[in-house]
Amino acid sequence: MKTPDLADVVAAAERLSGRIHRTSVMSSNSLNEAVGAELFFKCENFQRTGSFKLRGAMNAILQLPRHVSTVVTHSSGNHGAALALAAKECGKSAMVVVPIGARPEKRLAIERLGAEVVDCGENLEDREVVLLRVMTSHPEAVFVPPYDHAEIIAGQGTAALELLEEVGDLDQLWVPVGGGGLAAGTTIVANGQIDVICAEPELARDAHDSLAMGDLQPAMPPHTVADGLRTALGKLNFEILRRNKVAVVLVDDEAIVRAMGLIWNRLKIVVEPSAAVCLAAMLLDPQRVAKRAGIILTGGNISPPGP
Repeated sequence: MKTPDLADVVAAAERLSGRIHRTSVMSSNSLNEAVGAELFFKCENFQRTGSFKLRGAMNAILQLPRHVSTVVTHSSGNHGAALALAAKECGKSAMVVVPIGARPEKRLAIERLGAEVVDCGENLEDREVVLLRVMTSHPEAVFVPPYDHAEIIAGQGTAALELLEEVGDLDQLWVPVGGGGLAAGTTIVANGQIDVICAEPELARDAHDSLAMGDLQPAMPPHTVADGLRTALGKLNFEILRRNKVAVVLVDDEAIVRAMGLIWNRLKIVVEPSAAVCLAAMLLDPQRVAKRAGIILTGGNISPPGP
């Protein structure tokens, strides 16, 4: 599998121009004071489909041969919605294998954007079994992975590229890690010149353990509130993070929910739990945060609290 480089990310940015939003960057004096650093939040919750995932999905779809008419993937929600939109706009059909416990708003988004939803169980093995069944019954379809794919990684890296173009030099880039596409793309953009730190839920710590042990570890049971980070770290992404000695810090679910509330309250924007893990990690260990740090807020697909 080809390892993408900075030139691939730059090419992806050119390819995506006019097809995705160049999302805003926000800051908060009160959050700066709480952490003791100057923080820059890249707001991918404002991206089309509500998450950064459209960057990778669109980049991959745009490079498929014209004769490909159907694409298939598995997703807990955000990648599925992104692929559905990318396929729709490029004249293709999409099928998405979705865990039965996925957030209802994410499932509805996939359906609303025209993709066919195929149910599966909650763990990664269940996803892969159902995916194989779908691919077998639709031999014309092409699988577009949610994260472990060179074109997906290059597309996701464009978020960090835009952030640096807007705010200039940073000492650190903080990014949530699940499957690792965004983390790997961000690491490529950092190019050894900026410290990259990943944050991961304690209840989904396979990326942390994989890098600590030097070997890929399986995904944990899907219990964390950060549903977008329940997937296992991809092989290509693992190699990119390992080679660049990227650190992964762990946070518990209580800290994630608390940080999500702070973002809602201080920045006045809605983000989902997966987007809050970096701020949660910063608040738990402010000494780790450098003077100027960027954070990618990965998405905002969450229902409002009930009455």
